[in-house]
Amino acid sequence: MGNEDKQYTVIIQGPAKEMLLTHSRFLAQVSENAAIRLVEDFVSKAKTLEYLPERYPWITGSGIPHRKYRKLVFDKYYMLVFQVVENNVYIDAMVDCRQDYRWLL
Repeated sequence: MGNEDKQYTVIIQGPAKEMLLTHSRFLAQVSENAAIRLVEDFVSKAKTLEYLPERYPWITGSGIPHRKYRKLVFDKYYMLVFQVVENNVYIDAMVDCRQDYRWLL
């Protein structure tokens, strides 16, 4: 069984859920359909992490623990911040790439 066949358990942490809720509520004020699409895209992209989450790049920079967090950009402007620990993928945050998110890291 190769690594590409390995299935991971994806766990969406509380802060990531709250961030998704905040972004979708804000977006719903402009377009309910866009908010629904954002949630659907989030769920869809999170599901892709069940297989080969290592294909996504590391987040690098000063103050960021070396090779701890990876990123998955989706829906043009949003990014999932996650880490792979053994057989689990922990989605720790969802951020809007248009905003300063360095405080998170």
